[in-house]
Amino acid sequence: MKELVITVWTKPNCVQCMQTMRVMDQEEIKYKVRHLDKSVKAVETFKELGLMSAPIVETDTKRWSGFRLEKIRSLAKHLRVERMHGINVPLEPLKQVADEVADEGEQK
Repeated sequence: MKELVITVWTKPNCVQCMQTMRVMDQEEIKYKVRHLDKSVKAVETFKELGLMSAPIVETDTKRWSGFRLEKIRSLAKHLRVERMHGINVPLEPLKQVADEVADEGEQK
């Protein structure tokens, strides 16, 4: 079974980024961290999508920017329900920016 991929894009010394990851940890949400300051391409792409503040959270089905407690709690609830039913695969996943860009100095 494929696990839902969640990416948290952060920047250095970002209080909202730290709050987002802290709540995700408390809710036992697994995520990977990417760094906005290491990917100019990602920053440009997010700006085109209207996502202007860090952190930027991407799942297979949604994106949002900033510390959004209600979105994190909704995601946690969704994951709990899916785990109870033994599922965790979206029907039509979004192509994540994290899939398309590498950090500077990293090959994709």
